[in-house]
Amino acid sequence: MSDSAGGGESGGVATAGQDSEADGEPPQQAPPLLCQVEQETPEDGLPAKRSRMSEEEQGLYDVHDGITTESGSAQENKSTSPQKTRELQQPEGEEQREEELTVRGDVEECHQNGDGGPDVPEGEDIRRKEEHDGDDAAESPTPGQHLDLDFTQNPSMLTGSWTEYSSFPENYLKGCKWAPDGSCILTNSADNILRVYNLPPEIYSYSWDLIPEMSPVLRMAEGDTVYDYCWFPKMNSLEPDTCFLASSSRDNPVHVWDAFYGKVRASFRPYNHLDELTAAHSLCFSPDGEQLYCGFEKMVRVFCTERPGRDCEERPTVVKKQGQSGIISCFAFSPCQSVYACGSYSRCAGLYSCQDGTLLALLPTRHHGGLTHLLFSPDGNYLYTGGRKDPEILCWDLRDPGKVVFSLKRNVATNQRIYFDLDQSGRYLLSGDTEGVVSVWDTQTAPPDGNEELLQPQIRIQAHWDCTNGISVHPFMPILATSSGQRQFPWPTDSEGDSASDTEGGGGGGVVTLQQEIRQDNALTLWWAGPLSPIAEESQDQNAAAVEASSVPLV
Repeated sequence: MSDSAGGGESGGVATAGQDSEADGEPPQQAPPLLCQVEQETPEDGLPAKRSRMSEEEQGLYDVHDGITTESGSAQENKSTSPQKTRELQQPEGEEQREEELTVRGDVEECHQNGDGGPDVPEGEDIRRKEEHDGDDAAESPTPGQHLDLDFTQNPSMLTGSWTEYSSFPENYLKGCKWAPDGSCILTNSADNILRVYNLPPEIYSYSWDLIPEMSPVLRMAEGDTVYDYCWFPKMNSLEPDTCFLASSSRDNPVHVWDAFYGKVRASFRPYNHLDELTAAHSLCFSPDGEQLYCGFEKMVRVFCTERPGRDCEERPTVVKKQGQSGIISCFAFSPCQSVYACGSYSRCAGLYSCQDGTLLALLPTRHHGGLTHLLFSPDGNYLYTGGRKDPEILCWDLRDPGKVVFSLKRNVATNQRIYFDLDQSGRYLLSGDTEGVVSVWDTQTAPPDGNEELLQPQIRIQAHWDCTNGISVHPFMPILATSSGQRQFPWPTDSEGDSASDTEGGGGGGVVTLQQEIRQDNALTLWWAGPLSPIAEESQDQNAAAVEASSVPLV
C-alpha cells in the first residue's frame, strides 16, 4: 500500500491506481475469479439455494475480490421479457446444452485473460437475479422493488467478523457502510484500517449454519485517526472505475481508495487560511458523484471529484457573525431537491443550496450534544438528526422548518458517533446505542398531527454486549450489518498492581478485569431481517437457543 498521498494526484480518480496492490493483499495482477456460482429465485421472490451448474441455470456470477458481477447469458436476455426468459431457460435438448457450454467457455476465456467478463449495462447487476418471472409483481422483486424487512420476529444472526479485531488491543469498530450496489461492506476501526468484506454467497442459499466467519478482502491503512469515510454513490461492481471510496484522517489529506486493489487513487488537499494542510472532519459525495463535500470549522470545501489536488470551492457557514458555527461534523443530501444538510458540533443543523451553498434555513438548537449523523427520508420531506451524549433522534418536517414531528429515544452516553439508518421505503428507522441494543421504529405509526410525541420502538434487540455504534441496511436485501465496540476505561483498581497476577491469584482486581473483558465485543455482524424459507423455519426451531443467545429481546 502506498504511503505517498501525492502520487495519486497525477491522474483522475476514475483512472489512477488501476495497477496498484495492497500490502499483504496478493495477487500481483488483477484479482482472480474466486468462484462461478448461480442463483435461482423461487416464485415467492426470495433468494433460493445456490446449486451446481445445470441446464436450469439463469446466469453466471463472478465473485471478484469484494465485487459481485453478472455476465454470460444474463446479457443475452437483458432485453427479453420474463415470459420469454422462462422459455429460453427451459431445456431444449442438445442445442441448448451446446449454447450453454459456449457461454461458459466465453466466461472462462475472459477469466484467463484477466477480464471480468462481457460488459453489462448499468443496473444489470445482482438485483436482476432477484427479479422473478412470477405473475405477482408485489412478490417478485425487480430493480425497483426490494425484499421487505420483517420485524414481526427477531432478526437471525448470519455471520460476522471477530478474529480480525482481536490482534490489536481494544480494536473496537467505529461504523459500517454497505456499498451502493450491495456487493460488499466497509468498516472502520480503532487501528485506523478500513476493511472491505464480501457479501457471503451462502446467504442466498439459506444455509446459514454453513456460513464461515467473514474475512476482509481489502485492508486500507490510514496514517492516523479516521474522522470520516464514504462510498462513491455511483459505485457499480460492473464498472471498476466507479469502485472507490473516500476517507479523511487526522493530519492527512482526503484519500480516495481503489476498492479493487486497496491503493490510493488520488488525494484532495484542503488548506486553511494560513496555507496549512488541514484535515476534513466529515465527508460526503454529491448524489451525482461529481463533487466531494468536506466539513471544517465554520467552513465547507467542495472539490471536483475528477480533479484531485488543492483546488476547491470554499463555502463559509458563518457570514458576518450569522449562520452555523462550530465544526461541520456530518452531511446529508436530499434525494428530491438540490439541497444538502450540515450538522455541526454547535448542536444545530442547517439547510443549504447545492448550487452556491446559500443558507436556506437554520434549524433550532434542540439537541443536547453536537450532531454526529443526519439522514433524509426517501421523499425528502423529513430530516432525522442525532447527536453525541444525546438520547434523542429528532424528526424534522422540512415543509415547516423548525417543526419536530416526533422524537426517538436511545441510550447514547458517550461522544462516540452512533449511526442510524433507514430502509429503502423510509418506514423503518434503526439505531444502536451504548448498551448494545438495536431499536427499530416504525415511522408510519407516528401521529399525523406531529405534536412531538415520543415514538416507541417496535422491537428492541440485544445485538451486542458492547456499544452498537454502526448499523447499515442492505440496499435491496433484508440484511442488517452492525458494528460494535468502544474505548474501555480501566477501573481505578487496575492501576494499583499487575492485573494479570491479580487474575491468577483470584484477587479483587482480577475480578474487575475479567468483567471488563467480558464486556468487550468488537465485531462486525450480519443479520437476516426478512421472511424465512421453509427450510430455515424448520432449522430455526432446532437452533432456538443459539438465536436467542445472539438476539435477546428486551422487556
